[in-house]
Formats: sequence, C-alpha cells, structure tokens
Amino acid sequence: MQRKGRYERLGELRYRAAAFWREYRTDRAAVLGLAVVLAFAVLALVPWAFAPYSPDSIAFAQLTPPSGSHLFGTDDIGRDVLSRVIWGPRVSLSFGILAAALSLLLGASLGLVSGYYGGWVDQILSRFFEIVLMIPAFFLLVMVVAIFGNSVTFEILVVGITIWPANARIMRASVLSLKERPFIRAAVTTGASRGRILLRHILPNAIQPVIVNSNLQIGQAILFEAGMSFLGLSDPNVVSWGQMVNAGAFHLGDAWWLAFFPGVALALLILSFNLIGDGIGKVYGSTGLIARKVDASKVTA
Repeated sequence: MQRKGRYERLGELRYRAAAFWREYRTDRAAVLGLAVVLAFAVLALVPWAFAPYSPDSIAFAQLTPPSGSHLFGTDDIGRDVLSRVIWGPRVSLSFGILAAALSLLLGASLGLVSGYYGGWVDQILSRFFEIVLMIPAFFLLVMVVAIFGNSVTFEILVVGITIWPANARIMRASVLSLKERPFIRAAVTTGASRGRILLRHILPNAIQPVIVNSNLQIGQAILFEAGMSFLGLSDPNVVSWGQMVNAGAFHLGDAWWLAFFPGVALALLILSFNLIGDGIGKVYGSTGLIARKVDASKVTA
C-alpha cells in the first residue's frame, strides 16, 4: 500500500510537470527567455569550450576594435573581450541562483509557519519580516565587504538574507487563504498531523507564487553582484561583467565595445529571467492545471 501511494505521488508529479510544460511553451517570450538562460548556463559550465582565448591572457594589442580575430575587440590591457564575456556568466548565474535559493528557503519556511500558526507567532514573525525589509541590502553589502573583504560567499549570504522577507510575506498570504479551504479542514478532521498538513497539502499549493517571485529575485541578485563589481567591491580574481562595464566606463569615447558587450549580456540575462518568471506566473494563474488535484485514473504506476 505504501509503495502504491509512492507510485501515485510520482505519477501526479509527472502529470503536473507535463501540464506545466504544455502551458509554458505557449508563451513564446517565456520560451525564448528559457533558451537564453540555458545558453548562458552552458557557457557558465564549460566556458573554455567556447572562449577563443584565455580570459586573463594579455598577449594582444590594447584597445583593438572588433575585428575578425577579436569579435568583441580587446580591453585596455590587451585581453580578448569576447572570451571575458563568455566567462562572465559563471559568477552572475551562481550568485543569482544561490542568493534566490537562500531567499526561497528562508522565506517559504518562515512564511509557512507564520501563516499557519497565526496568533502571537504570526505577530512576532510579521514584525521580524518588516524589520528585515527596512535593511538597505546594498549598503549592508558594502559594510560586509569592508569587514570581511571581497568574498563572493559573504555577498551571496547577505543578498539572500535581505531579500527573503518578500517571499515570506507572499507565502504567509497564500497560507492564510489556503488553511480555511475545505480540503484542509477535512485533513484536520481526519486527524492528519500538522507536519503532514503543512508539507503535503498546504506547501505544494502555496509555494507557486513564491517560486515566481524567487525567479524574479535571481535577476535582482545578479544586478546586486554587477553593482558591487562595478564599484570594485567584488572579488578581483574572477571575471565579472560588472568589472568589465566599470573598465569600459573610462573609455566610452574611444573604446565603446568595452562596456557595450558585457552590458548587453547582463541586460539580456536579467531580462530572460524576468520573462521566465512572467511565463511561470501565467501558467499558475491560467487554467489551474498545475495546482488541481490529479484524478486517480490519470495516474499511472
């Protein structure tokens, strides 16, 4: 019986995933955003397979404009700009995804507890959400760099623990609306434990808007990292688009390509994540295929 229940849950997950993709692929902009993000992810995983030169090689002429041998030109110390643009997603993607994942974990957990238990627990956690929301994340980042140095790990932690209250408030609102639904009341009446109600019934249905917001937070975190790099407050030993834009800012008149190409790559990546978030939001808000309970006849073992 336990194995049968496990097969039914797996079949339900497969059905929901298939239903999600059928709805998602109807949004061409969202599919395009996903394709761009996947392309950047491939570059981040194996940049050496696509970069024509080493990103740190200074064996070329300085400030060479785009040409056949250097498609994006060279920078002020003779490095190939295209190679450095290709290596840039490693920092941006890892920073954005890890910071948003930390925000999702903290926000979903605390919002779930706050919305379900209510009372004094909700009052204390809600005030805590508001206090953290008032913390200026960017200035806190500057303080962390001043204290601990240029560490990407600390920067990810700071961004993650300052943007999570938005997810917590969304989760809390979803839980408040769900816990009064008939199927939750039925689960309580049948004697289901609080843990089962939270994890099996409320969380899967309340997490959807939080996932959408977390996807948008990836772009927000990437922008944080680019801003820190632009100001010279990130790790100087890694290739970052923000650092490249900063270097190009001093040569806008005589070497426009230094800031243009990394700036376009950065804007394209953030826009793509926003398109993905919009697409996910449309799927969850359209026909209800993803959130509805699957009929037993549609579940295959």
